[in-house]
Amino acid sequence: MSIFQVPPPTRFDLRFSIAGIPVRVHPLFWLIAILFGSSAGSIVSILSWVVAIFVSILIHELGHAFAMRRYGQGSQIILHFAGGLTVPESIAWGGGYANIAITANQQIFISLAGPFSGFLFAGLVLAVSAALGGTIIPNYIFGFIPFPLVMLPTGWEILGSFVISLLWVNIFWGFINLMPVNPLDGGNVTRNILIQTDPMNGVRTSLWVSVATAALLAIGGLVLLRSTYMAFLFGLLAFQSYQALQGTIGRY
Repeated sequence: MSIFQVPPPTRFDLRFSIAGIPVRVHPLFWLIAILFGSSAGSIVSILSWVVAIFVSILIHELGHAFAMRRYGQGSQIILHFAGGLTVPESIAWGGGYANIAITANQQIFISLAGPFSGFLFAGLVLAVSAALGGTIIPNYIFGFIPFPLVMLPTGWEILGSFVISLLWVNIFWGFINLMPVNPLDGGNVTRNILIQTDPMNGVRTSLWVSVATAALLAIGGLVLLRSTYMAFLFGLLAFQSYQALQGTIGRY
């Protein structure tokens, strides 16, 4: 079973809508967010992480949802223990319902809209930090992922910690989400590119790329970042891609 499947509704779900887009937050989302922030120490720091994760993932999914709306496709957003999902909905069409046909290039645009919404939000956070008198220091993770350091004026330590949390989720995880791993956004982009260039073997090739990339990210996350979560997540995604790959045997 995929960890990115839609979780069943519960009576503890938080429900609201933004610009007509329904949003449902599963209770396990809050638990995982708290576990993520538990190493921060104080209750204020943990709450800062929870808010940063909630806002950032919501903005990411809204990017997908607004991109779908551009092509006439309705959607709903679900935040759950593995992050977030933007799920297409049937659209009222005349007297009944019909699904909107989305082309491969439109799918690519929709997939990229999520992480790039996060990048734009990170840019806004940096602009506000600079306007408040903060110092922005260029910096890179692994030498290629831009991750500027922000130093706010004395007395703004809590806000500074919140800013770093926002940048970490929107920039670092935004780049990770662009990796060609199924079913992440980068994996969706890779699949839709390959099925256009090689209709017969595109899906299978994208799954091989997903297996290899996810395995490398699992090892890198454990060795370089000492992140058990990242190792587990990408190890599981590598396994799921391999399972999907086995399912393609004999179908092409």
